[in-house]
Amino acid sequence: MSRYTGPKWKKSRRLGISLSGTGKELSRRPYAPGDHGPNNRRKLSEYGVQLREKQKLRFMYGLNERQFSNLFEAAGKIKEGKQGVNFMILLERRLDNMVFRLGLATTRPQARQLVNHGHILVDGKRVDIPSYRVEVGQVISVREKSKNLVIIQGAIEAVVGRPAFVSFDADKLEGSLTRLPEREELEPDIDETLVVEYYNQLL
Repeated sequence: MSRYTGPKWKKSRRLGISLSGTGKELSRRPYAPGDHGPNNRRKLSEYGVQLREKQKLRFMYGLNERQFSNLFEAAGKIKEGKQGVNFMILLERRLDNMVFRLGLATTRPQARQLVNHGHILVDGKRVDIPSYRVEVGQVISVREKSKNLVIIQGAIEAVVGRPAFVSFDADKLEGSLTRLPEREELEPDIDETLVVEYYNQLL
């Protein structure tokens, strides 16, 4: 299954969560799209609830189904901690997400584009793979020729705050993952236990 490229706002309203992180999609019309959106009282089945939660997380990070399920399997091989939390931590450690968290991009899709186009360095080496898994202590920086890009400068100026598990030097335009995030620092609108239940039903 390929990555979703359709209307992001409509998908946000369908899932009931802001996929952009700005909340703008739900501020005016906080209900599902369509004629019956505001009055739709249809109750989801248990499977439907699990599927919706999985889709929320998948679309939030912008992965296709194969990438998403493979990462879930990888989380299951980690011996310490809960699979659902480990899964969310692995999602956070993707390079495109780290570029977003550091404030070098305003959205994850924009961060993915910066990585794909070779604007991002990891420990001084160009990495153009958005799924690259960042290790604690690795330095993520902007290629010298790319430091004056309008989208990067605009993103830096728009930053309100950064997560406690990253550090950032605005003068050098570089930062790093200082430690693995705790569950309470991750997406509060996601119930990862439902995602685990969804995949457990498929096994």
